[in-house]
Amino acid sequence: MKKTVTWILIADGTQARVVEHAGPGKGLTTVKGLDWSIPPLQTQDINADRPGRSHSSVGHGRSAMEPKTDPADHREAEFVRSVAHVMEEKAMSGAYDRLIIAAAPIALGNLRKVLSDHVKKTVLAELDKDLTNVPTPQLDKHLDGIIAV
Repeated sequence: MKKTVTWILIADGTQARVVEHAGPGKGLTTVKGLDWSIPPLQTQDINADRPGRSHSSVGHGRSAMEPKTDPADHREAEFVRSVAHVMEEKAMSGAYDRLIIAAAPIALGNLRKVLSDHVKKTVLAELDKDLTNVPTPQLDKHLDGIIAV
């Protein structure tokens, strides 16, 4: 009988990692090659130049043009989209059977928007907590009631 493989995706807008639950009493292990990070940047770091200017539709004045989206938010959404893409590839290859997502609230919302239907069917539970800085041996305290670690 094939064992059920449960992965836990831990993410925020700039870092993510996957740990595997090997069964009750066996703890959690980090899945090699499935940890990502981008350096966190503020909007002012991304937009170092002054904004462009446009002519006013009324009168002779000119005013600064604001970007349609916050560059930092867009960058984080793209990061989450890339993580979701890898999770889709791994799900299609049968690397895991069940998925638990523990993510910062904004990242969790972004993940919900971009996860494929196939990955959504594997989701066992979601935690709207940022556990990215919690060491793997201490994750079991946060997963109590979801799985027996």
